[in-house]
Amino acid sequence: MLSLKNSLAVLKKTEALKEGHFILSSGLHSSIYVQCAKLLSFPNKADKICKSLASKIKKEFKKIDLILAPAMGGIIIGYQIGKILNIETIFCERVKGKFKLRRGFNIKPKKKVLIIEDVITTGKSSLECVKLIKNSKATLVGFACMIDRSQKNKVKIKKKIVSQVKLNIPTYTKNNLPDFLKKIPMSSPGSRRLK
Repeated sequence: MLSLKNSLAVLKKTEALKEGHFILSSGLHSSIYVQCAKLLSFPNKADKICKSLASKIKKEFKKIDLILAPAMGGIIIGYQIGKILNIETIFCERVKGKFKLRRGFNIKPKKKVLIIEDVITTGKSSLECVKLIKNSKATLVGFACMIDRSQKNKVKIKKKIVSQVKLNIPTYTKNNLPDFLKKIPMSSPGSRRLK
């Protein structure tokens, strides 16, 4: 497995770790953004991280029938983990602001489903995926992601999150911004607010 130190080195080398003032998909503000798309633009480097994450997933979960990834960020990672573990992988996408299964994808009843994301901060997207699993009468086995930047007081997921990298980066509400962050122009690089 790839160590935390080596994983961070790969993220820095691919410029996936960004500094500035970012509005995350959760609506929270941060001085650090992890743009996994930058990492994934170097498939050989991303492959090392995905293989390491796949090993952790295999160790943690004994039986997985299906991987569900939320669009956009989870699609490539879900596909890569599915390929490594030889598990069917599908994705959901937003239709009028809500996750839906499209393109002929479905979740069969009683299937054991793992949700995979690129980054988890509050777990909001993952929990939206849980609704699709429950509505299909399938079983959630757990959550996995490349980057877990959740904080105990802000994450909505109560189960363990299996991740390749755990980052402790503070996040802030718009009414609770530190002075240094107020001075930096904001950007919103995530896909949730795309029209």
